[in-house]
Amino acid sequence: MEKFFRLKENGTTVRTELIAGLTTFMTMAYILAVNPSTLAAAGMNKGALFTATALSSLVATLLMALYANLPFALAPGMGLNAFFAYTVVLAMGYPWELALTAVFVEGIIFILLSLFKVREAIVKAIPLNIRRAVSVGIGLFIAFIGLQNAKVIVANPAVLVGLGDITKGPALLALIGLVLTGALLAFKVKGALLIGILGTTIIGIPMGITTIPSGFSPVSMPASLSPILFKFQFDKIFSLDFFVVMFSFLFVDMFDTIGTLVGVSTKARMLSSDGTMPRMNRALLADAIGTTFGACVGTSTVTTYVESAAGVSEGGRTGLSALSTAGLFFIALFFSPIFLLIPGAATAPALILVGLFMMEPIREIDLSDYTEAIPAFLAIIMMPLTYSIADGIMFGIMGYAIIKLASGKWKDVPVATYILAVLFVLKLVLK
Repeated sequence: MEKFFRLKENGTTVRTELIAGLTTFMTMAYILAVNPSTLAAAGMNKGALFTATALSSLVATLLMALYANLPFALAPGMGLNAFFAYTVVLAMGYPWELALTAVFVEGIIFILLSLFKVREAIVKAIPLNIRRAVSVGIGLFIAFIGLQNAKVIVANPAVLVGLGDITKGPALLALIGLVLTGALLAFKVKGALLIGILGTTIIGIPMGITTIPSGFSPVSMPASLSPILFKFQFDKIFSLDFFVVMFSFLFVDMFDTIGTLVGVSTKARMLSSDGTMPRMNRALLADAIGTTFGACVGTSTVTTYVESAAGVSEGGRTGLSALSTAGLFFIALFFSPIFLLIPGAATAPALILVGLFMMEPIREIDLSDYTEAIPAFLAIIMMPLTYSIADGIMFGIMGYAIIKLASGKWKDVPVATYILAVLFVLKLVLK
């Protein structure tokens, strides 16, 4: 292990790396409960989704450990799974098989972009404040979905949405869970989200919301992947709507991954003097392969998790940390009954708080320059209001190009941004 992971060179030990890997797993294991629940809303098999979630997380994190030798863990991304289920399938009306195809194509493109090292050019082509706004908008979108799933927010014909009955049922349980998880976070408890989900699930038993079937056993063999394995649909991949969906997956995955890698590496003081991250291209390739594999086994886009920062905070510096996280995902494969028992009201607090975590980049958006602030605001606000990440991105990029042109700052806009803006306008006109 010393020779392969270069532990001494990175100032770490086996014990430190194993503890860091456990910490990372504890902070992100909530995805094993949330992802199957989210994608099941699209009509997919929940048991198979649990297997796909754990297996794709295991394979992608193993790649990061053994190929890139970095302490980052991967799993199906929050926000991207909501976009998959609630926007592409439920709102746009596409079958989930076509959504999986978009994820698969996005993964292949990401692999090619990583192999040919063109990601830097793409990063520069997207306005910085729009990139930041995408994370913030997705945060609001996720929080809104969490509140809706718990029936804290309900449909209201008079004003579109309104407050539900929060004095009983799932809404009350979700609010209890929010207080519990918030307190755990405030006390900096490791694995606060996962502990909060499990604690809320237990509280839901006497409330009649968490139901335990007769003959329940916490351990079982992984459910078969056959209902979702290789379920691709290629007949509509040349449509403009498919391009928008696929590009949305690619855009969010790429910039979420790059932002996570750079941010966590900065925290770990792993960046070189010129601000570059070691083996970043390998990390991006591991992420891209993870996405492609995840689509094959039946889950939404796999991405690098910002929760990896928790393991880095515990001293994780090498792939051994990620290897131990991957090992825990393997063990989790055999405890699916526990994770599938968790009701939506228990995962809602995690969704709401992950939404909060994703809003952090708003502090870096330049709100004093209205040619930057207005497009960023459009991207942020349109995501929850239109129930679509794609529409938020579309309004942000169109707004950026139009406002820069109108204010005489057209030279500030990359040619690629203008091209994207034109494509989005055509989508609206031809819809």
